[in-house]
Amino acid sequence: MKIIYVVSHTESEHHLSDLVGGWYDSELTEKGVADENAIAEFLNSEAKVEAIISSDLKRARSTAECIARVLNAPVTVNAALREMSFGDAEGKEQSWLNERIKPEDGDNRLDHRIVSGAETKREFAGRIYQYLDSIELPDCAVISTHSFAATYVIAWWIGMPLESVGYVNFGVKPGKITKLVEDDFFKNRAVAYLNQ
Repeated sequence: MKIIYVVSHTESEHHLSDLVGGWYDSELTEKGVADENAIAEFLNSEAKVEAIISSDLKRARSTAECIARVLNAPVTVNAALREMSFGDAEGKEQSWLNERIKPEDGDNRLDHRIVSGAETKREFAGRIYQYLDSIELPDCAVISTHSFAATYVIAWWIGMPLESVGYVNFGVKPGKITKLVEDDFFKNRAVAYLNQ
């Protein structure tokens, strides 16, 4: 059986400061550090993880490195696992984005850009799909990423076509684990649990 644990990074400074995250590179809070240790201990009791793959942003990388220390597994870092880029809104107050966000008109969910410079869902999900298609995952791995990015890791895992991701959001929360499994016989893929 193949098992992938998708870990959304724990609480970071931009959460407390009510700043737009995306590619804004904030540090974990004290609670975030405590929670990443709890996640690492849980994973250590749950499985023999062979590899950890992480976003290159500090908050996800910190979570991955904590897990790696406890599980004694190697970490590979790649920018493809970053959160969605919010372009001009990066690091600004959430209220700034809320005042400027352009709603989607109902016909352009994949290629809609919410603010200037932001990624579209096609660009965002496409880079995650492309990266995951390009690597060989071991039988048990951790992917340390971000809440919204985790949605597209899950969508990729279950084989959702890129053209269909405009509507999907699995509601992954910060500091949570989602377990993805593939059985050995039929090679069916499932979400064993979400947001644990």
